[in-house]
Amino acid sequence: MDYALIMAAYERKARTSVQRRLTQQDLLYESLRRAILDGDIVRGTRLASSRALAEEMSIARNSVLYAYERLLEEGFITATRHGSVVNDVKAVSVQPAGIEQAAAEQAADAPRTLSRRVSELPPRPAYRAGVTALRPGVPALDAFPLAQWRSTVERAQRELSPEDLSYGASAGIPALRQAIAQYVRVSRGVRCQPDQVFITEGTQESLDLCARFFADAGERVWIENPGYLGARVAMHAASLKLVPIPVDAAGMAAREEHWRETPPRLIYLTPSHQYPLGCVLSLERRLALIERARACGAWIIEDDYDSELRHDGPPLPSIQGLADDTPVIYLGTFSKTLFPALRMGFMIVPRQVVEQVDMAHRTLVRQGRVADQRALAEFIESGRYARHLRRMRKLYLTRRDGLVAAIDKHLGGLMTVSADAGGMHLSVRLDAPLDDVAVSEAAREHGLALSPLSAYCLDAPDAEHYNGFLLGYAEASPEDSDALMATLARVVRAML
Repeated sequence: MDYALIMAAYERKARTSVQRRLTQQDLLYESLRRAILDGDIVRGTRLASSRALAEEMSIARNSVLYAYERLLEEGFITATRHGSVVNDVKAVSVQPAGIEQAAAEQAADAPRTLSRRVSELPPRPAYRAGVTALRPGVPALDAFPLAQWRSTVERAQRELSPEDLSYGASAGIPALRQAIAQYVRVSRGVRCQPDQVFITEGTQESLDLCARFFADAGERVWIENPGYLGARVAMHAASLKLVPIPVDAAGMAAREEHWRETPPRLIYLTPSHQYPLGCVLSLERRLALIERARACGAWIIEDDYDSELRHDGPPLPSIQGLADDTPVIYLGTFSKTLFPALRMGFMIVPRQVVEQVDMAHRTLVRQGRVADQRALAEFIESGRYARHLRRMRKLYLTRRDGLVAAIDKHLGGLMTVSADAGGMHLSVRLDAPLDDVAVSEAAREHGLALSPLSAYCLDAPDAEHYNGFLLGYAEASPEDSDALMATLARVVRAML
């Protein structure tokens, strides 16, 4: 196999300045991954040994090991006694003509969807003061580089012109859309251009817009069960029919009868870090979802929750970037990676509906805060955002380990920690014969914000299988976690 030819072919296809800046190890990984997906490297192929490939390509052996480890982690290859062997990874079997036909059908349907009456959004739930410890979804605000951010915002404010004081472009300023597009192409493998990026006030607004733009009242939306409550609220507000799909260790587990009996219009997923359980959607299911969604004319909403904060290896590639023209709306937010008060997120829509979404977005959204958007664009382009994420990954790993140790110390036999590869929270199973809702209410009296897992289930019978909690650790040092788990242990034992 001519690996140099494979890498050269990938570089020719890429044709962007972003890909040309890839390191050797990233270039090797991306070119092998693309060759496997495209079928150029077939199932059962044994890749060259890391030492032999390093010598052949005149690159460091560690670069080859890095590329192989990523391919192994994502399910593209299997490590055997005889070396690394390519798995049965079938590329999405839609020919270019089929892609164009599916895109045309969905684009033709968009005006019907966008023309319906828009319902008022439901009110956000009120925040209860005084209950803070263990809140999921709140980053380590004490570790945020506030001085750097303040200077960036002040510089952006000094550069404001009188024209900037009016309503801004509804999709966001060009500099921020460009910065986001470039960042997600490199870090998440997303295939997009800046005009596909639409700035929102966070994931919740993105979900509200997706529910309005891409479905009509009464149509079905698949949601993970258990799953994110905010998605449920947005879909209910748009009068969509919610279909709960079970989740297992490999993510959303849609069965054949789901596709046959309740085909969806929308499919909502948190594939990189399932909320709340923390599992990762397998590569096989990602590819199958793309193909089945195309076949039934459904849109996939990929909420890339916590993808940047993966502890065990680099972030996984997005579903959106697995094939050309995927029917995927990609959602991201800066509330978790920077700070919630920024109220800044984005949605990346498929190329075939950019014009229709832009028209609807201008009608529904009024952008402002030009200085904040400029500051965020500079923060990303300067590399400060990437450096901040690297620091947070290390910090959160330390705090996660501290919380796990405290649970083992104080609640051994009463709670079991679920496997979790990243993010800012753990899911734990309550092994004591107690109800998670009752324990959470009792814990609130001691200042602990426990989120009962059963509350994330759509149906009561399913809730019985999930008796536990979502524990946020981003705000807590190991010493804090030890004291908090000691308090929780006293609460649980008192209830027993």
